[in-house]
Amino acid sequence: MLHLLSGDKPRSVVLTIILLVILISLAFAPFLFPGVRSLETAARICIFIVLVASYDLLLGYSGIVSFAHTMFFGLGAYGVALSSIHMGRGYDALIVGTVLGAIAAAALAWLIALFSLRVRAIFFAMITLAVASAVAVLVSQLSGLTGGEDGLNYKIPRDLTPANRLGEFLGVKVNGKTLNYYLVFFGSAALFLLLLRVVNSPFGRVLQAIRENDFRAEAVGYRVVWYRTVATCLSAATAALAGSLFAIWLRYVGPDTTLSFEIMLDILLMVVIGGMGTMYGAILGATLFVLAQNYLQTLMGAASEATHSLPLVPHLLDPDRWLLWLGVLFVLSVYFFPTGIVGRLRNGR
Repeated sequence: MLHLLSGDKPRSVVLTIILLVILISLAFAPFLFPGVRSLETAARICIFIVLVASYDLLLGYSGIVSFAHTMFFGLGAYGVALSSIHMGRGYDALIVGTVLGAIAAAALAWLIALFSLRVRAIFFAMITLAVASAVAVLVSQLSGLTGGEDGLNYKIPRDLTPANRLGEFLGVKVNGKTLNYYLVFFGSAALFLLLLRVVNSPFGRVLQAIRENDFRAEAVGYRVVWYRTVATCLSAATAALAGSLFAIWLRYVGPDTTLSFEIMLDILLMVVIGGMGTMYGAILGATLFVLAQNYLQTLMGAASEATHSLPLVPHLLDPDRWLLWLGVLFVLSVYFFPTGIVGRLRNGR
């Protein structure tokens, strides 16, 4: 197990227990939490763990601020969508779309890094924001190719759809949707372990040295721009692969679901909540944030009904105000966990 984790132990008993609970819950989600909504939530958690971890490779380990991560995520998703439309609903279309999406994301990341990584960090962030905005507008306007604002619906292999009924297991009906979930789960697990291996390799140690003091790393002899460029390409390709898994799961892609700047803000929140520069922070941040997005309204509705006899409280707990309370929770998490949840658990009380 230690070799599988690339020697990066959680270094906290509480953190280890939390990670094991999340792992078991996600591994057996179709049987522990049967239902369409719960399975959808579990699949999104798996995908966003990879997406957040790939962004943490940039922000937490390399010290690079980028606002173009959803662009790479969208490239992977649209790669699968377009290949499925033009090649049919076979596995070959999924493979071709996934590979081409990752290559396109890495190539675009290389071009952006080539022309902008030599400037100061804030200018690089602005350049990535401009490129991401331009791509989002382009995708919305090329309706003949990308479906425009309406997006694209497509078919995936029948084996991965609810039409493929496989019987029952542990009292739960198993169908192609369950197989699709495990494709997402094992794909996300493999990508996360790959990122964990990268950050704990000599390459990852150099990235951390560059993050701490790029001038000193350059003086020692490391090519700072080259290392940052490679990290940017790796991060972009991994985000594209996460987008491919998302497209296979959802069977729909559109600007709002893959290229929206709101998703970029969500990724930033997840990184900060979990803890920057800790891959395990991606697991905690993505899990807490996706659960809050999906179930906070339901909890607030129940709390509002339970306190209906009290003055003012039911109005404050109205489900329509869930974004307000989500913001409050984020502010509290940053105040009490300035180094993220993982950082606080590793440092003890």
